[in-house]
Amino acid sequence: MPDWLRAAPLRHALAVLFVLLLLLGAGAEAFAHNVAEGDKGYIQESSGVLILPFIYLGAKHMVTGYDHLLFLFGVIFFLYRLKDVGIYVTLFAIGHSTTLLFGVLTGISANAYVIDAIIGLSVVYKALDNLGAFQRWFGVQPNTKAATLLFGFFHGFGLATKIIEFEISADGLIPNLIAFNVGVEIGQLLALGAILIGMGYWRKTSSFMRHAFAANTLLMTAGFVLTGYQIVGFFAA
Repeated sequence: MPDWLRAAPLRHALAVLFVLLLLLGAGAEAFAHNVAEGDKGYIQESSGVLILPFIYLGAKHMVTGYDHLLFLFGVIFFLYRLKDVGIYVTLFAIGHSTTLLFGVLTGISANAYVIDAIIGLSVVYKALDNLGAFQRWFGVQPNTKAATLLFGFFHGFGLATKIIEFEISADGLIPNLIAFNVGVEIGQLLALGAILIGMGYWRKTSSFMRHAFAANTLLMTAGFVLTGYQIVGFFAA
């Protein structure tokens, strides 16, 4: 067995990515950047202000959305200070919330497969950024904060595109959407908390930097799988 597979923290990280890849390959829609069928039915049948249920749905969307988790995993991979983590997570949240509200309230949408393919590429971008590929290949370093905000826009617009397809009651729509966004933030904090705990143990190992290459290569692969899955869906639809 190669040395890089002997480190338990890395095995855990690889196991998480492997499970995510299995979900991608199985087309597990309930866990994708999507809304599960049961939740979809509840949203369509609901009317009036339902703060707590929509907070729950927002949190569930975040902690079960592997595309969100993969992207955020890449974003915080080399962030060590909580202040920096907070800045990047806030930028992503602003982008996600803005386009989610904009898309749902205006009814403006795009092809869901195209948006989700771009979201898959956001994972690829972050992995390449962590690997220093842009500096080596093009001699430039993209503004990572601007990129995080931009991809937050796409992630939120992707969800809005799917919610627009629902028959949502206008009664309580805005409070419920705001509650949903609050839930997204809560779910994001829960997911990031778990990731940061695991990353904290992993970073203490002497081989973290050496294993980082393999982890980001797998992250990039997951992004390409997600993108390819959506492209196939686009042409098959």
